[in-house]
Amino acid sequence: MKTAVIGTGRMGCRHIQVAQDLGLDLVGICDISSESLLRAAKEFSLPELCCYSNPEELLAQSCPECLIIATTAPTHCTLTCKAAEAGVKFILCEKPMAVSLEECNRMIETCRCHGASLSINHQMRFMEQYTAAREIVTSDAFGGLASVMVSAGNFGLAMNGTHYFEMFRYITGEAPVAAAAWLSDDTVPNPRGPQFLDHAGCVRLETATGKRFYMDAGSDQGHGMGVVYTGKFGRLTVDELAGEMSWCVRNDDQRELPTTRYGCPWSNHTRSIEPADAVAPTRAVLHALLEGRDVVTGEDGRLAVAALVAAHCSNEKNHCPVAIDQTLSTEKTFPWA
Repeated sequence: MKTAVIGTGRMGCRHIQVAQDLGLDLVGICDISSESLLRAAKEFSLPELCCYSNPEELLAQSCPECLIIATTAPTHCTLTCKAAEAGVKFILCEKPMAVSLEECNRMIETCRCHGASLSINHQMRFMEQYTAAREIVTSDAFGGLASVMVSAGNFGLAMNGTHYFEMFRYITGEAPVAAAAWLSDDTVPNPRGPQFLDHAGCVRLETATGKRFYMDAGSDQGHGMGVVYTGKFGRLTVDELAGEMSWCVRNDDQRELPTTRYGCPWSNHTRSIEPADAVAPTRAVLHALLEGRDVVTGEDGRLAVAALVAAHCSNEKNHCPVAIDQTLSTEKTFPWA
């Protein structure tokens, strides 16, 4: 399949590797930085004829059937819509999906009108630390999932926080309906440029059935990525960077006791998992898109952005919970990268 990649930074190069791994016909790469473009072409042994500095020229001349968009968020909407209008049938876009809900809506509608399949590169459903966690927390022994708690260094609520919003939806099978947030006042320079701002802070999400999600990635935290899943009978802890998973569940004969008996006898379990990696799950996302199965849809990407918009709105409203629904502003734009 004729495939092109727009954006040849660190993540773009991973996408080029993925395309080559899948045996796709890489007909073009594009970047406004000639230095980045030529470096990627050299690294992946691509001819100069494959290199473009203008996305419209790439679409017109290479005519890709599949396009991967690995640029920063402000360009995602324009590039996605131009690709769909040019006849591209499969579009994989990096996250966050866009810088406003209006842009998300436009991307979804344009792809729908032109028959393009759109996927956002949220990878959690293809990563062992989440597929294994989902298997454990949905087991009878765990007693049903009640809450998810993420504790991490300052990884940015848009850049990485949206991944966890999508993970929460995937693990629970439910969309979050409300968000509350406490964003950090101080900011750290964004490595993608001074024009970008991605807040640190704390976010709480809740589903209609009362499942809770808590994330603390404050600007005063600078190490690690860990998740704790808690249910009626069990507790699962995952160190994502170390690749370690441990959980305990009540013994079978203790399950009829009330939740106030939180210290009753239990059994312990451990498991090693693959440490967090960007290439393999990205390959799985693209493969799923091309095969039309288990796709991370544009709607999934929009929901993650909507949760983030609601979090920003909550922070402005003295941290009161804000509904993740049609009342959210679609026009407000954010300086996410």
